[in-house]
Amino acid sequence: MGAAGRFAPSPSGELHIGNLRTAVLAWLFARSSGRRFLIRVEDLDRARAGFEAQQLDALAAIGLDWDGEVVRQTERGPIYQRALEQLAEGGLVYECFCTRREIAEAPSAPHAPEGAYPGTCRNLTDAEREERRQNRPAALRLRADTASYTVADRLHGDYTGLVDDFVLRRNDGVPAYNLAVVVDDAAQGVDQVVRGDDLLSSAPRQAYLAQLLGLPPVEYAHVPLVLNERRRRLAKRDGAVTLDALAMAGFNAAAVRRMLLESLRLPDAPLDQLAANFRPDALPLEPWIFDPPQVALSRG
Repeated sequence: MGAAGRFAPSPSGELHIGNLRTAVLAWLFARSSGRRFLIRVEDLDRARAGFEAQQLDALAAIGLDWDGEVVRQTERGPIYQRALEQLAEGGLVYECFCTRREIAEAPSAPHAPEGAYPGTCRNLTDAEREERRQNRPAALRLRADTASYTVADRLHGDYTGLVDDFVLRRNDGVPAYNLAVVVDDAAQGVDQVVRGDDLLSSAPRQAYLAQLLGLPPVEYAHVPLVLNERRRRLAKRDGAVTLDALAMAGFNAAAVRRMLLESLRLPDAPLDQLAANFRPDALPLEPWIFDPPQVALSRG
């Protein structure tokens, strides 16, 4: 298949300008390194009818193209099941019956990192598991043998983060994000993951899981987010932040792309031309503060 990068949105709503900026960066990272660029729809959770097509239209409108067919996670259940079976055969999976409230209220294990799963169900006896099955379906957790793992990130350098007994399959039978993303990347030949830096803390779990499954490592680049004027994560409630809303404020797709490129300190040029000269080490490392009211005023 050859090496690949990817952009993997969840079809829960319109892409906002922060999502589009990350997509542009993922495209530039991939194309500048001779990789294929793939689109994967992560629709295991929060999918809403109609938004997949709307998101793909928005990506195309700002000039992005991709290779091959769009892949959807809901069509890939068998590969997640095979990964679960592989881990289970190695004794690396156990049932967990805890609710979120029980986890939050449970005392942490001695020396456990803050936020780590406390291991409540890790060593249940067969009888205890059978008793709990009568009251609540089980999630499946990874039986991790480390508390941390280090990944190399193109923009952040070496990053060491928490690894605990994280969920592999939810108690409703849906594969968890950390499992699905690792399996999908390997199956698609993705060896470069460019995404928002709010996901940096999840990379050690995913890299560790990939190692357990015998999958090749990926190159990470966690890029700065777009924040609102209060320096909080940009959200649709901030106003004119989606392509359609910006169009109503007088900014067509070409103008939005110019804004995105300017925020990345890149010239307004065809994307293929930019890819030929793209230098990740020249990217701004601070968040981009986007103020929709000021954008609208500047238009007027």
